[in-house]
Amino acid sequence: MASKLKNGTTNACNIGVLYGSCEVNEILRNISPRWKMQVLHSIKHGIRQFSLLKEAFPSLSDQILGKRLSELVIDGLVDKAAVEGTVPQQIVYTTTKKGEELLKVIDDLHQWGMRW
Repeated sequence: MASKLKNGTTNACNIGVLYGSCEVNEILRNISPRWKMQVLHSIKHGIRQFSLLKEAFPSLSDQILGKRLSELVIDGLVDKAAVEGTVPQQIVYTTTKKGEELLKVIDDLHQWGMRW
């Protein structure tokens, strides 16, 4: 989210009700930030370094790309590893089993959207 919700506001109350009534709402909020699924998809298909992801998405700022990569790592959808013997040290990202399973669901959702 762009900003923190103030406790006691109608919006905060509504979000609490939505998340309390259906876990899907929270899942959708977690995977929906702009660029997040595109970055995950690209990592799955071989674009595994920050600089290469930046080339793939030139309009994506370094700050947002870094944030999305961090979120993917924290969410357990991507692993981050340093490449030994590289100067400067290179970092590569790979999808986890959890990330690959999510991409299957996203692909099914994409197919449904194309159909309907």
